[in-house]
Parts: sequence; structure tokens; C-alpha cells
Amino acid sequence: MRSFKAEGIVIKRNNYSEADRIVTIFTKKNGKIKVKATGVRKIASRRSPHIELFNYCIFSLYQGRNMPTLTEVESKESFPLLKKDLKRIGLAYHVCELVDGLCAENQEHQDIFMLLGKTLRKISKEENLEEVIHEFELELLRLLGFHTRSSSTERINTQEVIEEILERKLKTKQILPQLS
Repeated sequence: MRSFKAEGIVIKRNNYSEADRIVTIFTKKNGKIKVKATGVRKIASRRSPHIELFNYCIFSLYQGRNMPTLTEVESKESFPLLKKDLKRIGLAYHVCELVDGLCAENQEHQDIFMLLGKTLRKISKEENLEEVIHEFELELLRLLGFHTRSSSTERINTQEVIEEILERKLKTKQILPQLS
């Protein structure tokens, strides 16, 4: 099967060559995948607005030799409230950085997909954003098997745990204090 559809959220994008972009999508059935979006950096591209960060879309893909190529895309949810506030954008980027760094490619994680969508919705609407992010980090670590629910109510420093797992500093950790 060369053509397939995938439901997912755009978590990362990088420019590639003159008019293309490599988009990292966290999908419901395939987990994290990288997709080549040809021609989306051209002004006349109809697909370009759909593959913005944090967009929840249905992607039509063609499996090429190296990586899937985007043929069509349809937006389901674009989180407009989230994209109006710089602090919320920074927190959403932090969430996407964690998913991108901690999840392996091509491994199905429907529970993490649902958690990511739910967290982006909460970031758009709720006021206590620090608690939303801490809950997301704890649940992500639990779902990936790095943390278990303990009976203690002690609040662990999830960012330090994540940095130990990734063996690098989080990029968003340096930016978030400036957005407050």
C-alpha cells in the first residue's frame, strides 16, 4: 500500500531545499513520523497553512523510498486561541519538544496522541498553565514507562528527569521564563 491517510498533530517543521519542508507529525496510528511536504514554501501553496505547528489534521501521504510525501491535508483543529498568546505558544512548543524528544519514530502511542491533543486544548483555554504542563509531563513519563504513580504526594522535578532521559538541556526551558 503506497498511499495512506494519517490523523495527526504537527509537532515540528524544518525547511528543506528551496521550496520544501520536512514536517514531524505525531499520528494516532503510526506514532511520530517525518513527512516531506514538497512545494509548501511557495506563495501559491494551498497546503502550507494546514501544516503549521500545533495543527490537528488529516494527512494523505504517499510512501516514497525514504519517507512519506504529503499529497493532501485537511485541518480538523487549529487552536486559534492558543496562537494568540505568546506564553501559550511557548508552552505548546515545550509540550511538542517533549513528545518529539521522548517518543521514538513509527511506534504507535494512541494514549500519548490523546494526551497531546487534550493538553493543547487545555493550554488554549485554562488559566493555571503551570499545573497543566506539570500534569502533562508526569503523564507522558508514566505512559512511556519512565515514572510510576506513587502514593507519595511529593512533587518531582519533571524537567530534570526529562533532561536526564534526553541527555541534553531542553530548549524551551531557557525561553519560557522570558515569556512570563
